[in-house]
Order: sequence, then C-alpha cells, then structure tokens
Amino acid sequence: MSMITGRNAPLSQTNNPTELSPSLVRFKHIALALVLSVVFFLIFCFIALHAYIAWVLSNPTVAPLYSNPKLAKDMNYENITFHSIDGKRELDGWYIPAKDSTRTIVLSHGYGANREETWVPMYDIAHYAHNMNFNVLMFDYGFASQTSRAAATGGKEERRQLLGAIEQAKQRGAKQIVVWGFSMGAGTALQAGLDTKDVDAMILDSTFLLEPDTLYHNIQNHINLPRHPSLEILELLFPVLNGTSLDQIPYSEVRRHDYPFPILFIHGTLDDKAPYPIAEKIAANQSHEDSDVWIVEDAHHELIYRAHTREYLRRVSTFLDKLPVPEGT
Repeated sequence: MSMITGRNAPLSQTNNPTELSPSLVRFKHIALALVLSVVFFLIFCFIALHAYIAWVLSNPTVAPLYSNPKLAKDMNYENITFHSIDGKRELDGWYIPAKDSTRTIVLSHGYGANREETWVPMYDIAHYAHNMNFNVLMFDYGFASQTSRAAATGGKEERRQLLGAIEQAKQRGAKQIVVWGFSMGAGTALQAGLDTKDVDAMILDSTFLLEPDTLYHNIQNHINLPRHPSLEILELLFPVLNGTSLDQIPYSEVRRHDYPFPILFIHGTLDDKAPYPIAEKIAANQSHEDSDVWIVEDAHHELIYRAHTREYLRRVSTFLDKLPVPEGT
C-alpha cells in the first residue's frame, strides 16, 4: 500500500488560497465605509452649497422703504395698489402725477432693491422725469414687497408684474409710456417688451439678463466654482426654490429681438454684474432710427448717473425729446 507523502500530496491540499483573518476583513469593510462616507459627505456639501446659493439668489435681502416722493423731492404722490397682468400678485407703488400730462414713465427697479433704489438714486430720476412733465409710476416687484414678499424669478414673474404696472399707467390715462429700467429691472423690461404693444420707448441702464453666462459670471464674483456641474445643479434647484427654470426666461429671444420702439441702452465697461457686450449685442439688433447705445468707459453697475450726471441727463433728454408728444399733453 503506497503512502502519500507531503511532497507528493495533491495540489488541492497544498495550494489553498490564504484565507483573510476576520479582523482584516472587518478592517477593509470599515475602511471602505469610511471612504464612501467621506465621498458622500463631500457630494452632500457640494450640493448643499449650491442649494444655499440658489436660495440666496431667490430671496435677496431688500431694505424697507425709508422715505417717499414728498419727503425726498417735494413731489405730490398717491399710494397705489394694482395687480400683475395675470392677476396673481398684488403690488404696491406710488403714482406721481404731472399736470395735464398723458405721458408716463414707469420705473423698473433692480434686483435686491425696492422702488427707492437709493444707489441709482431713484428719487433723482423720478424728480427729473416729473420736471420733464411725465407722470411717474414707481412700484415694488414681488421680491421687494413690504408686506408679502415673493421669491425673485429673474424676470419670469417680474415681467408679468411690470406688465401690470404698464396697464395701471394706461388706466390712468397714459397715451405714451416709457419704461426706465435698471439692472434686472432693465432685463425684465426687455422680457415684458416681447408681450406688449403699449410701450413707446425704453431707457435701460446696466441691463442684467439672467442667462447661464451671467449667472455663472456673478457666482464667480463671490466663489470659485466649476462651471460644470454647477450650472446644471443650480438649474435643477431653482424650480424647487423659486418655481423657475432658466429655460422659462426668454433670454435667447431677447438677445436677437428687434423691438418696434426706440431703446436707449446705457452701460459701463467696468460692470461686474452684467458684462457690457451683452447690452452691445442687443443694441446692435435694433433697427429703430431713434435707438441708441452709450457705453461708458470705466463706469460701474448702476452708478453711471452718479458718476456722469450731466452727460447722463443730456443723453436721456435728447432721447425723450425725439418721442412724439401725444395729444392732450
């Protein structure tokens, strides 16, 4: 009877893989769990950061009203309340009448401000317009409401609110309506201009149009984030936080549209919120003979009036003087 020696033993008995000890298996599981936890935590923090950015952008901090037209510029005024054109939003404002005038300027304030927009300064603009014998309508967008604040939507809801202000001007006898907009209020005016035939002219200062490029540009001013996937994450979050997606804002149509009324574009080359080439491009599409563009060297966002007051008013006066005076004014 032959004996099986260690040397001649079957391979199945001598080459078995070394089994991992229970402690080593446990260590690997713990290490994998820790790595996955760190990865998921970093992903969560990245998404949470974008959620915070989207929330802040949708809910700007707006100061309360501190004055009124009578106190600020000795202009008599009326407190008014009206609705957005779709009736969904009640809006508050001031109506400053000019004697026997059927011409009205509707002031469209910017993001993060109310109807006073002190850094423009809006009271000076209203006083100038009133001295030109225009009625003036000043109002708060929903995101600046003193009583029932709404989320900012980059123009989706704001343009309906502006159309409501234009309708209010019509109901008060306006036969000529000029929208004078600032920053996002100017971009909103361009969006509203796609939907109305009741506007006779626009003056647009530091036009901000919410689109992917300007959104990312403004984020980069505060925090260095990768363009992708940051824009994609924000586009997913905005509908949750303010009910608006970027594709609901007609920025592409605005950029290529030729408006039937004259527009005066005013923009600074040092605008760090709304790069001036966007305004230049929109201005270049305008075929109305009275449309014009003034690109101001070394000027900042919405601060052009303060820095170049006399030239600013000269250009605006020239622009407004070209408008036909309606009968009864």
